[in-house]
Amino acid sequence: MSINYKNIALFAVVAALLIITGFMQSWNVALGLLNLGLISAIMALGVNLQWGYAGLFNVGIMGFVALGGLATVLVSMPPVNEAWSAGGFRVITALALGIAVIFATVLAFKRMTPGLARTGVIIGLLVIGFFIYRAVLDPGVAAIEAVSPAATGYLGGLGLPILLAWPVGGLFAAAAAWAIGKTALGLRSDYLAIATLGIAEIVIAVLKNEDWLARGVKNVVGLPRPVPYEIDLQQSASFVARAESWGFDPVTASTLFVKLSYAGLFLAVLLVLIWMSEKALNSPWGRMMRAIRDNEVAAEAMGKDVTRRHLQIFILGAAVCGLAGAMITTLDGQLTPGTYQPLRFTFLIWVMVIVGGSGNNWGSVLGGFLIWFFWIQVEPIGTWLMVLATSGMSEGSAVKEHLMDSVAHMRLLTMGVILLLVLRFSPRGLIPEK
Repeated sequence: MSINYKNIALFAVVAALLIITGFMQSWNVALGLLNLGLISAIMALGVNLQWGYAGLFNVGIMGFVALGGLATVLVSMPPVNEAWSAGGFRVITALALGIAVIFATVLAFKRMTPGLARTGVIIGLLVIGFFIYRAVLDPGVAAIEAVSPAATGYLGGLGLPILLAWPVGGLFAAAAAWAIGKTALGLRSDYLAIATLGIAEIVIAVLKNEDWLARGVKNVVGLPRPVPYEIDLQQSASFVARAESWGFDPVTASTLFVKLSYAGLFLAVLLVLIWMSEKALNSPWGRMMRAIRDNEVAAEAMGKDVTRRHLQIFILGAAVCGLAGAMITTLDGQLTPGTYQPLRFTFLIWVMVIVGGSGNNWGSVLGGFLIWFFWIQVEPIGTWLMVLATSGMSEGSAVKEHLMDSVAHMRLLTMGVILLLVLRFSPRGLIPEK
């Protein structure tokens, strides 16, 4: 197997950028970039599974990431016993009734003969079921949200280790992807994009408005951590002694240790995922998926179930995005539904995949690191460059003030420039698909 020195050089450039950041700014900043770069690479892998392997245009990434974040709350936070006593049973009963109504409606649609009778039964089930559902749900929700609304006002979670929430986040996203795929994967690519974006917005709207579930826009803070707290490390005599022997003060050493611990966890997940992705890509299944992507008609003529395979890869890619969503919420230590913006969790991930190289797993990883680095660092670098460029202008100059005010827009400008340059000089990405 020949060594691809170009690809090694590209990853070396990313590593050099992080090292330069460590020396020029601080190692805390560099490790923060590394951690979020690792998570971004995982998200890009998930999107690459859907687009690079199967050509599925999904712009609902934000919804799957949010479901991963929700999993961290439902798994790791302790249950609020007062809320469960006040209305937990009513809410669970209402949800069970809702599922039963949907199941009965689907059963009626499948079993009854098409006609006015079936239409009437379906409408009756949905209308009556809705009113019964709300009659049971609303009092329970009101009772739950009235329990210490400033501190809790929700049901809480299961109180389990937060690392268990990561695969659960993937399962939540996979379940949502199955429901979306069963209804939307038969649509043309542009309609699929609209459907996935709309469903993602629905997920975010539910998270923001259903306070009983995860406190809505009041946020859930204080999520458990899989790594030690800085204050605990600073109070450990052995850790302080070790830090001082290396020439670090305890505060800096504890922060670096925590970020390195997160980096180790995220790197382990990324390595496992990229190993599995490479194995899948180079297997008969991977060759079949690429054949379906390139020519659905020919693949179907060879006996391949295109719709089923599209659903399969859609679920897998969404699960990876849900896993990444649980990881980023764990790193933040809080669930903040207001931060789930399409610009960050959809547009940016797509730029990572396109710049890195659609259809190439290593390209997606490279794009994740590179684009995230520039997304964060462009503004401070732009400020420094603008200060340097306007250093000869007098204070109070209108031109200088305008240029300094324009620094805030350099982030979006830079993303556009990077995307245009890559599409012009390397249209298949920095590490293109073989």
